[in-house]
Amino acid sequence: MCSISSSLTCLALGLPAFRTAPAQTMPNHKPIAGRAGNLRSITFANRPNYSFTYMLFFSRITTVCTAAVATGFLLTASVPDPELFKARVFTPANGFTNGVEGPAVDKAGTIYAVNFAKEGTIGQITPGGQASLFVELPAGSVGNGIRFNKAGDMFIADYPKHNILRISKGTKTVTVFAHESRMNQPNDVAIDDKGRLYASDPNWKENTGNIWRIDPDGKVSRLEANMGTTNGIEVSPDNKTLYVNESVQRNVWAYDLSPSGMVSNKRLLIRFPDFGMDGMRCDKAGNLYIARYDKGTVVKVSPQGKVLQEIILTGKKPTNVTFGGKDNRLVYVTLQDQGNLEVFRADVPGRQ
Repeated sequence: MCSISSSLTCLALGLPAFRTAPAQTMPNHKPIAGRAGNLRSITFANRPNYSFTYMLFFSRITTVCTAAVATGFLLTASVPDPELFKARVFTPANGFTNGVEGPAVDKAGTIYAVNFAKEGTIGQITPGGQASLFVELPAGSVGNGIRFNKAGDMFIADYPKHNILRISKGTKTVTVFAHESRMNQPNDVAIDDKGRLYASDPNWKENTGNIWRIDPDGKVSRLEANMGTTNGIEVSPDNKTLYVNESVQRNVWAYDLSPSGMVSNKRLLIRFPDFGMDGMRCDKAGNLYIARYDKGTVVKVSPQGKVLQEIILTGKKPTNVTFGGKDNRLVYVTLQDQGNLEVFRADVPGRQ
């Protein structure tokens, strides 16, 4: 007899399905003693003699089971994934410049990051870690954050020229999607489910910054001015919260995000006592993964501002993160001091 508080995994060779059936007991099997509850059994399809009997107690969630084990059965409890949150090098060192940033993954699973081999480029990386040139940006343009919309179009923050660039899906043609001369330098970008972009805009000399919204028609609106050095920016999975961090001040702010793309109710999510911050992404549960620049980690923070996990990297200067992989649970990290990307596996898929 086994008592399992978490989920029970029953693997059977040649037994493709199971179904619930009225309560039964095996010959000469004594009833299980315990608090009154609902008695059920599980009978594997085409194997009526192999059953599991369990009781569901009203006062607590406990599964008490008896198992008839026959050849071909394996009864196991769920176990943690040993590869979770263990970073490894994904691309060779110095394949990108120290301006490597803005990782993003398209629907095919290809990873993109700016400044491959030289400034002013975008590199593409296969799921196996092979990097190559995707496109060169127009003269004088240098990319930072990258995002994809639902149609598969790529958007790039072009900080020297105060642009948001666009590369339409299936092409390598770079066009100016939006220009705003009042920007300091568009840095990281986020995108909501309606295709609206949100850009951080730091002034590194003055340690100040802004937040901008860029609508699907290219219209640019400033949402907030006179902040600290705005850097990482992200939208929550339900599109009701906008997160923005300030690298020098070490604050992560949360705003209510309205259906029309306006922000309100600014509040401090978390403040770190040391090191810097850079790009960040949400998983589907709403947790933030934040690059801790100079600390050499990525920190996982809950929507309530609690640190849940800290992943140690090889490099010390992570600049941004993104989710990808077949199940969207691989987290790719760009490293300034290594000129490459690292990767680790998360427990929850990314928001996008």
